[in-house]
Amino acid sequence: MTLNDIIDPKNLVYAKTKVMNDTPMHYCPGCSHSVVHKLIAEVIEELDIQDKTIGIAPVGCAVFGYKYIDIDWQQAAHGRAPSLATAVKRLLPDRYVFTYQGDGDLAAIGTAETIHTCNRGENIAIFFINNGIYGMTGGQMAPTTLNGMKSTTSPSGRTVPLSGHPLDMTKLLAQLDGTCYVTRQSVHNIANIRKTKKAIKKALENSMLDKGTSVVEIVSTCSAGWNMTPADSNNWMEQNMIPAYPLGDMKDI
Repeated sequence: MTLNDIIDPKNLVYAKTKVMNDTPMHYCPGCSHSVVHKLIAEVIEELDIQDKTIGIAPVGCAVFGYKYIDIDWQQAAHGRAPSLATAVKRLLPDRYVFTYQGDGDLAAIGTAETIHTCNRGENIAIFFINNGIYGMTGGQMAPTTLNGMKSTTSPSGRTVPLSGHPLDMTKLLAQLDGTCYVTRQSVHNIANIRKTKKAIKKALENSMLDKGTSVVEIVSTCSAGWNMTPADSNNWMEQNMIPAYPLGDMKDI
């Protein structure tokens, strides 16, 4: 088979999990959300828990996650997803419950909810998408924005004297007694996609073992907010985001 035969559309096989709906996604080209959605859906299918899983939708770019992953969902107010997930899990302890949040949702307006939920050790999984910026509302500086990184509200780059240090939320959560599994991954290449899928699976499995809260941060790109092409975004993330937010497990009980 020649290269042209391989890339001919009629010869391509598109394997899609039944947990993913056929709704076209609204995300910008190169956005990490779509990849993470697919991984979550694949894990749910492989664990055979589609009818036992409840997701808590955020406020932000991924607010329409309930359109794409065919499970039960609840919509939370901005930053309040961990509190809502706490209520759902306590009322329905036999369900797999997870939140899906960006850095503006989890690490800004939702900082208190996130910290106290993890400190209590609620038996949920938290999936945290960190692209270092407010993607949906215009590319403003977020708590996770890197020093020197430009945004619409830091056009000359973030500075510590003016805005403080970038908030390493996952490192902070790993120190809490209530967390059982805290890891930071990415989906910018095949090897890291596989690692992220394993982390997502482990976090969901942990939620049924009465071990505490699992947190999976996924360092991500935002091509639109960063004003870059998808390829340039991946390169910039590798050169800047990942050194500031190193990948790997921080806690595993």
